[in-house]
Amino acid sequence: MGVANDERQQLCDLFDRLGPDAPTLCDGWSARELAIHLVMREHRPDALGGRLLKALADRGERVRSELAQLQWGELVDRVRNGPPKWNPLGIGAVDEAVNSAEYYVHHEDVRRAQADWQPRPEDPERAEALWKALSRTAKYFYGRSPVGVVLRSEDGHEISARNGPRTVRIIGPAGELLLHAFGRKPALVRFEGNEADVVAVEDLRRGV
Repeated sequence: MGVANDERQQLCDLFDRLGPDAPTLCDGWSARELAIHLVMREHRPDALGGRLLKALADRGERVRSELAQLQWGELVDRVRNGPPKWNPLGIGAVDEAVNSAEYYVHHEDVRRAQADWQPRPEDPERAEALWKALSRTAKYFYGRSPVGVVLRSEDGHEISARNGPRTVRIIGPAGELLLHAFGRKPALVRFEGNEADVVAVEDLRRGV
């Protein structure tokens, strides 16, 4: 059914196995808080955007409090079942375009917060979907870089994320490049470029 749905289902299986108090790579969030975020994103977008308006912030807190009262299994089922019919994310092509990266990153947020995590075997379908997502968003993620940034896949394909007087190349599988773009540690990538420029790019992504 697509990479987005595969990542969603695997994340929910992991939620079931680890429980609501499992750590994640999302700063300060447990598995429960990550699940609440995902449910709000797809079921209650009206409660997002609290940084912009106090009224939305208050609504967001109320919705979070309500969702936090749900039994863990019910909360996970809401994530597993996906968005309601009125949400455009419920359309297969839209879901795949928007949620492949979202659910891959959050799946890895939970996986990599566990002490025994290991990289997953490469999957061509997943890699293609994540590369497409990265192609659409790279300029947003690296647009404030003080130096040029090029993302290069292991097979030599490149995305120019930022033009600059000097260039840092970030090299790795599509999923790892996406995790780096999202500011996640650890992302299994390597760099080509001046050491100070690499540090500048790393500092930029840590600030996500």
